This record gives sequence, C-alpha cells and structure tokens, in this order.
Amino acid sequence: MKPAMKIEQEILIDVDKCTGCRACEMACSAFHSLPKFSSINPAKARIRVVSDEIRDEYVPVFAGNHTKSGCDGRHVYTLDGKTYSECSFCRASCPTRDFFIEPDSGLPLKCDMCESTPALEKPWCVQVCGEEALTYKRTEVPREQATQEVSGEIEASLQALMKQHGMEAVIHHLKEMANKDR
Repeated sequence: MKPAMKIEQEILIDVDKCTGCRACEMACSAFHSLPKFSSINPAKARIRVVSDEIRDEYVPVFAGNHTKSGCDGRHVYTLDGKTYSECSFCRASCPTRDFFIEPDSGLPLKCDMCESTPALEKPWCVQVCGEEALTYKRTEVPREQATQEVSGEIEASLQALMKQHGMEAVIHHLKEMANKDR
C-alpha cells in the first residue's frame, strides 16, 4: 500500500539576487491585512529583509515557529566584515524581540505561504520579486504523524489570545466555532 502523501512548500532565497526593494514585505502585509489588500504595514509582514545598505547586502528572512523563551546562545557572525547577532537571521518569534510579533494583537506571526481558497500558484512575495531572489518549490513527500511543533504553535496562539481577551472569551468563541462546523 502506498503511504499517504502531502505537499511540502518551500520558498528558496538567493541572497545574491536580493536588491532590498522590500516588495516582498509590502505584498505579504497587504495579503494578510483585513480585509485583504486593504492596507500595507510591513510590521505585519511574515517576511523581513535584514539589510546593510552601505555594503548593499540584503537577506530576506521568513517568520518561523514561535518559541516560549529567547535562546540562551548569543553568537555573533561576521560576514564580509559586518557583524550580525544570531537574532538578525532567526526565523522565530520569541519574548526577547518583536521581530515576528503582530503589532496589534501580540500574536506570533508565521509564514503560511499565503494560504487561501482557492490556493495561489505561489506566495505573493515570490510573485512580486522582480529579481527572482525568491523562488517557490512544491514537493510531494510521505505524510508523517502530527508533530509536537503544531501543538506548540496552537498552545502559544491560545495563550496569547487568553492574555488579550481572557480564557472565558476564548472558550466561548471556540464553542461557537465548533457549533458552526456541525
């Protein structure tokens, strides 16, 4: 019997092609605004361009998983004579910085590949990248069991919602959602 398959999506980054135009940030924030495309706020983007304008170096970084605590390693990297902390290229949202935290709600952000119905051919950041520094790849792989990573993301999101709105309001809304699905 053939194992169940799933589609893995990946955005590949070629830093040598990135010009720092930040069109990816604008497109991402517009797509994720409510309603869609109603505003542009790069602070709400799930992609950020780390830059050194003097040296003309740009590195797009996508929002990854939320972590409950900041990392304890504070390594420093030197690239072409410029010093960066490891936070510069970190994809996580964490309590020690607000890089990938939604500014209005305080919820962690994570790249969702512009998930929508109907599905897009490729995420908006890739579509607007005129230099092709961002490319999109879809691969079919065997489906694995659900990981703890997903439950950790759900827990972090629920904790942030409870902090903002209270446990009773979150429970009430979850019950309403469950009743709508019936």
